[in-house]
This record gives sequence, C-alpha cells and structure tokens, in this order.
Amino acid sequence: MSVLVASLAFGVISASVLAIASIGFTLQFAVTNVLNLAYAAVMTASAYVAYEVNQAGVVVWVSALVGAAVGATMSYLLNRVVYTPFQRRKASPITLVIVSLGMTLIIEFGTQAFVGGTNVSYTMANGPTLGVGSFVFTGAELGIVAVAVATMIAVHVLIRYTRLGKAMRAAAANRDLARVCGIRTARVVTVTWILSGAVCGLAGVVFGMNAGSFGATSTDIFVVLILAAVFLGGPGEPYGAMVGALVIGLGTEVSAAFIQPDYKDVIAFVILLVMLVARPTGLLGART
Repeated sequence: MSVLVASLAFGVISASVLAIASIGFTLQFAVTNVLNLAYAAVMTASAYVAYEVNQAGVVVWVSALVGAAVGATMSYLLNRVVYTPFQRRKASPITLVIVSLGMTLIIEFGTQAFVGGTNVSYTMANGPTLGVGSFVFTGAELGIVAVAVATMIAVHVLIRYTRLGKAMRAAAANRDLARVCGIRTARVVTVTWILSGAVCGLAGVVFGMNAGSFGATSTDIFVVLILAAVFLGGPGEPYGAMVGALVIGLGTEVSAAFIQPDYKDVIAFVILLVMLVARPTGLLGART
C-alpha cells in the first residue's frame, strides 16, 4: 500500500474523531453563543472516567456511554454554575472566553491531580484487519468511523426532523425572537448543553482510543484542530463542522506523510487561513 493511500486511511480515522468533537462544539456555540474553550478539558475528564470503568472490566464501547454521561453532566454544570451567572450580568463574549480558559485550567489540572501525570490506555481488542478497497482498517478503527457516522446522522435527524431541533435552530438564529414566538429558549439552551456535552464525552473516549494512550493535557493541541474544523466549515454550522473535520483530518495526515509529521497541526491552520481569505464565513457559512 502506497504512502498516500496509507495517509488517507489515517486521515479518515482522524477526521472521524475530529467530526464527533467538532459537531458537539459547534452545536453548543450556535445555540448558546459561548465559545467554550473548556470543551477539550471536559473531553479529557470524560475519557478518564471511562478509562476507570474500562479497567473495572467493562467493554470500552460501553465505557464510552459512561464517558458521554459524564460529559453531559459536566457541561450542564459548567453552564448552570459558571457561564449563566456571567451572562445574567451581561458579560461580554471576550469575558466568557477568558472564563472558559480559566475553567480549562481548573478541569485539566484538577484531573491531573487525581490521575497523576502518566498516560493511560484503554483495554480493548483491535479486532481483525479488514480491507475496504485499497484501505486497511482494524475493527476498532471501523468502530470509530461507525460512531462518527452514527453521530452525524443523529444530529441531522435532530436538527431537521424534531421539534427540539427546530427550536434549537430558531434560538441560534435569533434568541429574542424565538422567545417572543413562545419557544422556551432557556430550556433549549440547557438541553443543548447536555446534548453537546454528551457528544463531547463520547469524543473524549474515541480520542483516547485512537491515540492509543492519553494524559490530562493530551487534548491541548486537539482543541486547536476542533477550532480549525469549526471555523473552516462555518461557526455554528453542524454540517460545516462535518466538512471541516474531513478537510482538516485528511489534510493533516496526508501532509504528515510528505512533510515533517511534527508540523501536521500547523497545516490545519494553514488550510483555515487560506479558506478564510477566500471565504471569511467558512465553507457553509452564509455570505454577508
């Protein structure tokens, strides 16, 4: 198998992990208007809880559900205890960004205080090696792709065919107008934090599975890729996050095959900057 084909295979897996994380991030941002940079720290904390469950003898895929529940709970508490009080005081967006950075440090180093500074790995079987055309995947990698596809389908069904999804779109477009029209926007925001948190927790577990091992600070760079995918596709656009994740995932892995691998994360921002010059609102963002 050629280097290009191998890098494309790795790119598909990276894009799958990134897509799960980016979808949750952009849903949260679209409805709540909070650039929650503590998202990656919640991913890590959820991944560690899932790790402890996995070490107790639970299959990693079941542990992922526990990680999703932890992510949903942490996101709900972040909104209820931290962000909502600041929003009630009419805090500016930049203030909320600084607050989210502070919460990142609290969660990240709080997690490290409990688990220590060593990396951990899930106990799981990679399964048989399967060939899909010219690509070769392990069973675990195909499972990651399947989870990403299922997440994308679930989000599509949610925002297009459910009352909650329509309410979320209305709140994202104009929260005041949605409230006047009878939509309980406060409840919609709360549910959005819970749902996006569940996706965040799931992304944390999948990230740990794909990385092989992870530590308390492993997602520090990954949040950069999430932001690149979200803003490449268009802030607040779930479908844009999916496309952005695919472009960033494939672009970083293919570039790593032909350039110094240490620079592959830089490629993500090069792609983003080139796109923003051509289309500042992102691939699927509305033109202004």
